[in-house]
Amino acid sequence: MPKIADIQETPNPNAVKFILKEPVSYGTSHSFKTAESAKEDKFANSIFEVGNVVSVFYMDKMVTVEKTDDAEWDEILPELAVPIRAAEAVASSNGTRAAAAAVGGAIAAAASDDPVLAEINELLDDRIRPYLASDGGWLEIVGLDENTNTLSIRYEGACGSCPSSLTGTLMAIENMIREEIHPDITVIAV
Repeated sequence: MPKIADIQETPNPNAVKFILKEPVSYGTSHSFKTAESAKEDKFANSIFEVGNVVSVFYMDKMVTVEKTDDAEWDEILPELAVPIRAAEAVASSNGTRAAAAAVGGAIAAAASDDPVLAEINELLDDRIRPYLASDGGWLEIVGLDENTNTLSIRYEGACGSCPSSLTGTLMAIENMIREEIHPDITVIAV
C-alpha cells in the first residue's frame, strides 16, 4: 500500500497532486475523465467513489485528482487519501513493442521506431514533461500524421482542463518542435 509523501497544489485550482512513496504504475499513465471510464480500473474507480471527483490521472508515484467546482479541498482531501493509501503498489513493469503497436494511439506512438517521433519524445521528456509533472499533469503523443505534418498530443491530469495548456503551452511546444526538429510540424491537442 502506497504511503502519501506529499500533497501539492497545481496551477489548476480544482486539481491536486498526491506524491506517493511507492509506485502505482511504472512508466504508464492512466487517465480517466469520467467515473464511467474508470469502472474497469479498481484504483481510479475507488477514487471516483469518494464523490465530487471530475477526473483521475496517475502514473508512477503520482496521482492527480480534479474535483468539482463546488467541493472544498478541506473536506474532500481526507476522503481521497483513503483509497490512495489502500491502493496496491506495483511490483514491476512489463510490456512489449508489439503489444503497444497493437493497442495503437499514444501507446503505439511511445513505442514507435519512427526517428522523428523519437526525437520529439526526447525533446518533450527533457524540456516539457518534467514541468507538467511537477504541476500534476502529463502529455502524451497520440500520433504524427506524416501527410499533414500534424502532431496530435493529449494533456493528462491537471493539464487536461487547464486553460494555459491549450494556449501558451501548446504554442511553446509547437515552436520548440519547429525550431529544433521540423519547421512544418503543427501541434494540436486532442
